[in-house]
Amino acid sequence: MLLILLFFVAMWAGAQNALAGGGSFLTLPTLMLTGMDARAANITSCVALFPAQVATGWAGRGLSSGAGGLSMRALFAISIVGGAVGAAILLVTPPAFFAKLVPWLVLFATVVFTYGSFFRRPGEAQAHLSAPAAGLAQFLISVYGGYFGGGIGFLMVAALTMAGQNVRVASATKNVLAGVMNASAVAIFLFSPDLHWSQALVTAAGATIGGVAGAKLLHRIPENRLRLVVVIVGVLLTIGLFQRAP
Repeated sequence: MLLILLFFVAMWAGAQNALAGGGSFLTLPTLMLTGMDARAANITSCVALFPAQVATGWAGRGLSSGAGGLSMRALFAISIVGGAVGAAILLVTPPAFFAKLVPWLVLFATVVFTYGSFFRRPGEAQAHLSAPAAGLAQFLISVYGGYFGGGIGFLMVAALTMAGQNVRVASATKNVLAGVMNASAVAIFLFSPDLHWSQALVTAAGATIGGVAGAKLLHRIPENRLRLVVVIVGVLLTIGLFQRAP
């Protein structure tokens, strides 16, 4: 019964990611509901959502480009290394410590998502980043992405626009780089005993179906409503995780 629930939640998460982002806010608590701890749920969610991320990034690859004087190849390399570092840190993080940290990570991701969705003005944060600053920003975001991942979309869009890209190009570049940084994390997580394969496969199947459907509905559903759903889920999840925190 829980696997059926997980499948439908994953469909919602896949559609949510395709339309507005924030799908991990849905998969993380549902995976924890199936009996795994927060760290295992985070690892399983990262692996399970990866195929949909690859499809999204591939679809928009033509619009992506380098930023801040850095080529796309350089951003690729930075994202791969950063994602691997974040994943390695997660694997050596004690599950009990990560369980205490997760509510704060979700709170941070929710605040970032809320600000980027409803309060950041289109012309804001356009100060140009130098190549070293843009590279450092992408590296730190990639480390965070490999470790947890919630809110990386808005962090990357903010950094890329500050590095000189317009929002449309930054969004496409962000989708490509998100898949790249998670590729290195997934490659590491595949060998982790905390990866629960049955839940991962169910989540991957649901998220892929939802992602395809979400892509088709992209121009039909008001984006602000979807972003509002993400914020509500993030707030409720934060409250619930703080209440359950050891």
